[in-house]
Amino acid sequence: MPKYELKEVFELNRIEEMMALEGFKTLTPIQEAVIHRKDKKRDLIGISTTGSGKSHAFFFPIFEMIDPDENKVQAVISVPTRELAWQLYERSKKLADHLNIRVRLVTGGSEKKVGGLTPQVVIGTPGRMKDEFLEDKTLLLNTARIMVIDEADMTLEFGFLEDVDAILSHMSEDVTVMVFSATIPDMLQPFLKKYLNNPELIRIGSDDDFAADVRHYLVPIKHKTMSERVMDVLGVINPYVCLIFANSNQEAAKIAKDMREAGYDLVELHGDLEARERTKAIRQIQSQKKTYIVASDIASRGIDLEGITHVISCGFPKDLKFYMHRSGRTGRAGRDGLAVAIYSPKDEKAIASLKRQGVEFKEMDIKNGQFTEIIDRNARAKTNKPLPAEVSKVVHRSKGKVKPNYKKKRAKELETARHRAKRALIRKEIQEQKRERAKAKQRAKNAR
Repeated sequence: MPKYELKEVFELNRIEEMMALEGFKTLTPIQEAVIHRKDKKRDLIGISTTGSGKSHAFFFPIFEMIDPDENKVQAVISVPTRELAWQLYERSKKLADHLNIRVRLVTGGSEKKVGGLTPQVVIGTPGRMKDEFLEDKTLLLNTARIMVIDEADMTLEFGFLEDVDAILSHMSEDVTVMVFSATIPDMLQPFLKKYLNNPELIRIGSDDDFAADVRHYLVPIKHKTMSERVMDVLGVINPYVCLIFANSNQEAAKIAKDMREAGYDLVELHGDLEARERTKAIRQIQSQKKTYIVASDIASRGIDLEGITHVISCGFPKDLKFYMHRSGRTGRAGRDGLAVAIYSPKDEKAIASLKRQGVEFKEMDIKNGQFTEIIDRNARAKTNKPLPAEVSKVVHRSKGKVKPNYKKKRAKELETARHRAKRALIRKEIQEQKRERAKAKQRAKNAR
């Protein structure tokens, strides 16, 4: 990747000042492309992966143009979730304090402020900002010169685009709209055509220094619960930080509960938590004092941490883009990462689709406390494995004199023998699983 040295790219004092304050010696590609635009008032669509540094790609231009002496809202940043809004707000504090710029966080679950000094930058969720702007009329957003819509595809996915539409329809026609997203779905196009005038498109692909270096493992759930299989995986890895993603708030809560009971110290983050609990969880995550984080997909786009070494996906989400967002949490900046997907037979279509998209899965099982590769899980039924003894007796016994209904009786006997053999195999696996769970529980206790 080409390195963008500060002195070679900019001569703007405030940009230099902000980069030095944030400890930036170089810029990521998305930051350099956005900050170095020739026409900074032109509308913009920035397409870049999660974790590419796009928050500072819009922070720097915004804080560069803010006039600290103007007592009005000058920039609005919309994000789809409270967690993302809180993280952006926390990131903005150092710049805001240094430049004497007032920033306000506006999200559900926080108190509505009446009176006091007007914020110059507003960071918030669409619904709450719309309420205070259009219904309560306590926050005048129509004075803003820049409107940033961060994680636009996620905003669409969660159904908040109508609120953003309502806000923009009451803003000045010459407001500069900057849209940032990992993807641009077709359903987002009408909105972009409505509000963006001849936008500049900046698309940043993967780069050698920033592309994820992630191994993808497939692990069958077998006859276990998802919580049990998650803990099987945890028993064979040694993570610095491990994210565990569930497909629903309820599943995330259940896995977190089961892990706590097994002795794991973790952070739980999903939509069923109260606002105060979610804020506390985000702060615990940012402090990086916890090794295990159990989350739903609402958080897979809102957790931006260094040092995430492992991601466990409990099944596959309906929208497979979210699998890529999950696995994209690890393997940052050229570091190795491991994404483990626990699957059941219903996930076969999702697996096939991801393989067509270029995801290279290695199919693994867990035996004797370690990963073992499954050579071909789809061909196992075709191999000439020795038959269980009881089944073999039925198959290979001498027919002798054929009696009436022989075929039906033999088929029934064979089915019964196979059923018994399968039950015996399941009992054996359950015993092995109990031993592995006991070992995992003991390892978790020793690690505390």
